[in-house]
Amino acid sequence: QVQLVESGGGLVQSGGSLRLSCAASGSIFQVGLMGWYRQVPGKQRELVAAVSINGDANYAESVKGRFTISRDDIKQVVLQMNSLKPEDTAVYYCNAGSTDLMNPLGTYWGQGTQVTVSS
Repeated sequence: QVQLVESGGGLVQSGGSLRLSCAASGSIFQVGLMGWYRQVPGKQRELVAAVSINGDANYAESVKGRFTISRDDIKQVVLQMNSLKPEDTAVYYCNAGSTDLMNPLGTYWGQGTQVTVSS
């Protein structure tokens, strides 16, 4: 089993920046890819970005050029979000466990952290 704990998030004005972090614990050999998904009420959870252990990344088109995902080590992932827009408002979830960067949805989830961007 893998446990994921997120930090960061909050309220920011449009054009501002936020940084999300996620730390994994437990069975580290099952962590695999780490990434971020987001969800707004009434919609499906969607991929924001995912990153492999060696730094290869997969981004949603809507965040390319604004968000950067990085992996400091096997247990931590950071999502730097710049030029935030009101449509980025969502609950952001850390995810881990997949080994396929093109299909990065893994088994393990964090508890979610709210990001709110005001206009």
